[in-house]
Order: sequence, then structure tokens, then C-alpha cells
Amino acid sequence: MRQAGRYMSEYRALRERYSMLELCQTPDLAAEITLQPVRRLPVDAAIIFSDLLLPLQPLGLPFDFIKGEGPQVERPIRSEADIDALARFEPRERLAPVLEAIRLVKAELSGLVPLIGFAGAPFTLASYAIEGGHSDHYTRTKALMYGSPKAWHRLCALFADVAVDYLTAQVEAGADAVQLFDSWVGALSPADYREFVLPHSRRIFEGLAATTSVPTLHFGTGTATLLPAIAEAGGDVVGADWRIPLDDAWRLIGDDRAIQGNLDPALLLAPTDRLMAGADDVLRRAGGRPGHIFNLGHGILPGTPVEQVEALANHVHEAQIARK
Repeated sequence: MRQAGRYMSEYRALRERYSMLELCQTPDLAAEITLQPVRRLPVDAAIIFSDLLLPLQPLGLPFDFIKGEGPQVERPIRSEADIDALARFEPRERLAPVLEAIRLVKAELSGLVPLIGFAGAPFTLASYAIEGGHSDHYTRTKALMYGSPKAWHRLCALFADVAVDYLTAQVEAGADAVQLFDSWVGALSPADYREFVLPHSRRIFEGLAATTSVPTLHFGTGTATLLPAIAEAGGDVVGADWRIPLDDAWRLIGDDRAIQGNLDPALLLAPTDRLMAGADDVLRRAGGRPGHIFNLGHGILPGTPVEQVEALANHVHEAQIARK
């Protein structure tokens, strides 16, 4: 989860010279950042360096990253007319730098580890587009959901179609698996998720099944009450964060799905013995069952020592070898 980023000195050196958008939109730089953790850490896959908001700009929602505040959309959606003004686009043209970065990474990896692509899910994209940036309560987003449900579903259907096209293009470029990120969907109740989100996320996974054959992953945070519905929406693998024990999460997801998770990333800032005890608890709850992808419950936090990440990955590998 967020393998490349502010905790790596190699990344920070590039970030001092280039803006976030420049890094995302320059294939050579995005490929280099993708490969940095693969070179430094014993990880089992690479994740393409990009940002889930990139499709907003060609839709007609320009944005930028503001230091200390995160992404900000210049003209957030404020009316149904704003939704109607959004323009469908061809990701193979408008998001070509991401696809070229995937091709560069695949050539460099030479089969060493698989490469994961990703896209933002409709609710998360909609929340950024409507709020204009990060939100604690998603009041504008929910106001549109509740007050103009037809407009909401029209917006999310557009985001779903974009995600299918974009992820399909990533697979064509060489991605070995693709992940749908619904980072903020934990702000919803199970009933609201089923009414306002599930149909659109399901549309994405059904669309991918028709266009690709790669494994699909479905991730969100704060989703302990939503896991059965998220599994119902789709994905070969469902992510769980640290707010629910892994074995409980797996029961909710179902035995027919793989699970990804779910160590608290803050444990990487803890003493090593505490970190490894947390990792061992996750592994114990997985019980050696096939289909567990050991991962964090969300992204690596800034200030995390790289040595801790390396030690954790080695510890998990050693535990797996010992189990065999």
C-alpha cells in the first residue's frame, strides 16, 4: 500500500525537483518511482506510481496538489449542470503517460514481480469532485446523493465507465492485476453503500470481466460494516483495514474470495518487537489459508523508517517459509 512515497529518500529527492502532477505525467519519472521500492524492499509486487484523481482533468475537472493540503479541484461540482458538462474521454489518449509508464516498468521488471495498476472508485472520485478536496464529513457529497439521486447515479455511472476503460487500458499496457480504490467509502452506512455505490462498483468489475482476465482487487478503508456488500460488488481480492481482525473480515467477505491486509501502518513507527507481534497476529488469523495477501490496512505513513518496512517484509517471508 503506497509503496513509493514520502518515506523514501529516493522519492523525496525527485519530489524536490518536480511537482506531483509532473511526476505522474512523465512516464520516465513515474516508472522510476514505481521501481524504487522494488529495488530497495523485498516486496512481491510493484504498484504503478500514479494518482487516482488523474481522470478528473480530462473529464473537465482540473486540479492540483497544494502543499500541506493535498489535492484541490479548481471548479468542484456544484450543480446538475456541472455533471452534464463532464466529457467522456479515451484514456489511451488522455492518460497515455500512465500507460507508457506501465510499459516501461514491465520492460524493466522482466518478470521479476507482477505489476498492479489501479483506478479510483466512483464514490471516492465523486467525493473529491464534489467537495473539491479531502473532507471529514462529505456533507456536499451526501447532500447530492440524498437530494438528487438521479444526478448522483448519472455521475457515478460516468465514473464507472471511465474506470472500466482506464483499467482495461492498463491491462493492455501490461498490468498483471488491477485494483479499485474506494478510499473514502467508509463514510457511508451499509444501506447507503448498497443504494448509492454498489451498483456502480459492480458495473466496473463486470465490465473488467468482459474485457480482461487479470485478477482484480477491491479496496477501501473504514469498511468493517461494509465488507459483505463490498464483496458482493466484486473483486477477486477484497481489502480489509486494521479496524477489524483479519479472520473476522474474511468471514464477512466469504471463503470464495482472497483477502488483502491488514496491519495498522502506524505499527511501522512502533518498536520492532511490537511491529512483529502485530504482523504475527495478522498471520495467525490468516491461519496459513491460501488467498491471503499480507499488506497494510492503508498506505505507509510519512516518516516511516525504510528499515522497518524491509524488516517487516523479511519477517513475513520468513514466517511463510517456516510454515511450509
